[in-house]
Amino acid sequence: MYWAKETNAQIQLSVERGTMTARSCPKQPVGGMAGERTVCERDGDAWYRAGGGRHEYALVEKGHVLKVSGDSTKVTRAVLLCALHSAHRPSVSRLAPPLPRGSAPSPHHPEDDPQA
Repeated sequence: MYWAKETNAQIQLSVERGTMTARSCPKQPVGGMAGERTVCERDGDAWYRAGGGRHEYALVEKGHVLKVSGDSTKVTRAVLLCALHSAHRPSVSRLAPPLPRGSAPSPHHPEDDPQA
């Protein structure tokens, strides 16, 4: 999730296994907004989808669906399309290294907080 402090706009990026077709597109809610009507239109290699005050682009590739969505009053369609085509799998060097074994942070317990 990306959040722009100045405008309070949010862009959500998600990747799911699956596909999207002209038949299945309207059956899948936009941005997880179940129960809302979804309108779909093909835009180049992606689907532009709108419903429930949100809109998104969805790109099907290699058995996965990449979705970039946002509030339709705060995020433009052009921004979503740019974000969709800019998204990429991170390189190994960009991924955070895992914690060494046995160094996982301990759970926080409210009773451990000092009394004020």
